Amino acid sequence: MAERRARGPLQRVQRRSRELREQVEALRAESAAAAPGQREPLRLRCTQLKELVEENTNALHALKKADEPAPVGNYSQRKEEEEKLLLRLSQQLQKLLLVLDQDNVTKNYPGGEEHQKGPHTEEGNEEEEESEDEEGEEEDPEEEEDEEKLLDDPNVRECVAVGNFDAQQEGDLTFVKGEILLIHDKKEDGWWVAENSKGERGLVPRTYLAVPKEEEESQEESEEHTEVVDETADGTEIKKRTDSHWNAVRAIAENDTVEVLTTTGAVPAGFRPSMLFQLLEEGEEFRASSYLQPKLTPSQLAFKDLVWNSERNTIHPRPTRVSLIVTLCSCKMIPLPGSGVRVLSRHVRLCLFDGSRVLSNIHTVRATWLPKNPQTWTFSPRVMGILPSLLDGDCFVRSNSLSSDIGILFELGITYKCNSTSERGELSCGWAFLKLFTSSGIPVPSKMHELVLSGGTPYERGVEVDPSISRRAGSGVFQQFMSLRKQPVLLVKVKSPSVHSKDILNFLPETLVGGMCYIHLLVFYRQILGDALLKDRMSMQSTDLICNPVLATFPQLLDQPDLMDALRSAWADKERTLKRIEKRDQEFLKSAFVLVYHDSVLPLLCSTFLPGYRWAEEEVELSRWKVIHDFLKRSREKDGALEYLLSSENTHRAFDISELAYDFLGEVRENNPGE
Repeated sequence: MAERRARGPLQRVQRRSRELREQVEALRAESAAAAPGQREPLRLRCTQLKELVEENTNALHALKKADEPAPVGNYSQRKEEEEKLLLRLSQQLQKLLLVLDQDNVTKNYPGGEEHQKGPHTEEGNEEEEESEDEEGEEEDPEEEEDEEKLLDDPNVRECVAVGNFDAQQEGDLTFVKGEILLIHDKKEDGWWVAENSKGERGLVPRTYLAVPKEEEESQEESEEHTEVVDETADGTEIKKRTDSHWNAVRAIAENDTVEVLTTTGAVPAGFRPSMLFQLLEEGEEFRASSYLQPKLTPSQLAFKDLVWNSERNTIHPRPTRVSLIVTLCSCKMIPLPGSGVRVLSRHVRLCLFDGSRVLSNIHTVRATWLPKNPQTWTFSPRVMGILPSLLDGDCFVRSNSLSSDIGILFELGITYKCNSTSERGELSCGWAFLKLFTSSGIPVPSKMHELVLSGGTPYERGVEVDPSISRRAGSGVFQQFMSLRKQPVLLVKVKSPSVHSKDILNFLPETLVGGMCYIHLLVFYRQILGDALLKDRMSMQSTDLICNPVLATFPQLLDQPDLMDALRSAWADKERTLKRIEKRDQEFLKSAFVLVYHDSVLPLLCSTFLPGYRWAEEEVELSRWKVIHDFLKRSREKDGALEYLLSSENTHRAFDISELAYDFLGEVRENNPGE
């Protein structure tokens, strides 16, 4: 199996990208702890890594589907996701270079050399000018190259437009020839984030920009330079931007919005753009759908957390170092945003964290509150029946990480909408970290924990959620005590799972965080996965696509909780009709689950009537639930979904092979040393 993987060009690029990502993470960790005088070796490593990332990006761009020795499912999508990963690594290294270059600001600054020049240098310059006069109007390639380098210099922020540009799509910035633009972020693909004199920001093509000439230069030279670059700007094909670039513009705009809201007093000073929400928006890396997939051993020859038990004819249970039930109870004294901000959702996002890295998927639980007391958030202790799984305060946490600093990161957040601009965003209202082991390795006790929330981000220290509370407190002991009681807190209960719950949890992946209300559905998926990969596969060396709609589409439900609720409801209806002897037969239960899946969520995933899932949009949520409710009712009445599928009244999206084909080589997670 490893040999087949090694022969695929795309697989080689993906593996190289994972290696580069680990090296980038290690370099970022080292640079954070390095003293200013120790940054030069790190800067060289950073430059070398950036070149390696660019080489891998070029190799990716050169790949073609026809070069693969065997068919690869979702080839274009995987190639696009790989490009986004490499782009993110390049951006991280570029930002790190700016930090590491702080020791050499005067050396790297474009004007620094002029201050250090002596008489000999000036004489040399005069000789160069004389030689240029002799050459006439002939272009100097070295001078042109210097101008290009100066334009790309991260310290050069002001640029002049050398041509007119009209916005091509949302996120672009329109400008005219001669306009001065302030550059905020220089992207690798040539689309830069710029700001005009009116404060408007957007993406602009690099080929339309030049470094402004000094005032003492003649107008004639300036016009010649403009004409040359104008031809380049008008004739150069603009590279197509990726979605992550527009996300960067939105992130910058959101930071500015939060700054304005904080300055005007609309939100407390400790609020920040949500870190965990931004990680979820970046891609699939921190979504539960990714962590549900099997994981390979370091040798790439077998599955690490999916092993067959021939005696019981099912997969082996996998006990883990961390296996806990965490119940969100309530949040108290959470500050309110101002009247100009409308709150669309209050929620808690949680994940495993070691102080520097997120070690698991990010799980979200929505809070409920009463209008008369919006500073107190509550959660459902147990979700049953028709209650949405998004409200389930009972969460399981599993991990086999050996990190001594592992714990649970809780981030309280709100999704908001500005009344004046209708702009949406996601804010962190505070965070808390519960370490799961003491310094001597003793697990955290099973009890209720009252966690005082900190403001800022998990990488900031000493920031209060609402500093005005401390400022209003007097110097007396009683006043200080009352001030502590007003601090925002999160109440969580941590306990070890019961024997029955532990038996169920051990069938899940080694690293996963989720809701207790649907663990039985996850276990069905894992058992069916074990059958397909370990029992029914013709050969362990076979890498063929597996025809199984459940395996191909089930992970999507974890990113659309209302569809997970539809499956929970349909399976609960089925369970009520089963006899006791049928409930004890695992093979019968798996077969029944597959039939229920086909009659409930599978048609919905392909229906054109179901709007796309969008977070915290009430109209979309209600519209989706109406479609889901009507379909489930009709499916029960007609004893299945066949009548719905064959009806001319219903339309479905065009068929795609990904609805049926499970490509496990493309889905498996490679070994991560942090786990």
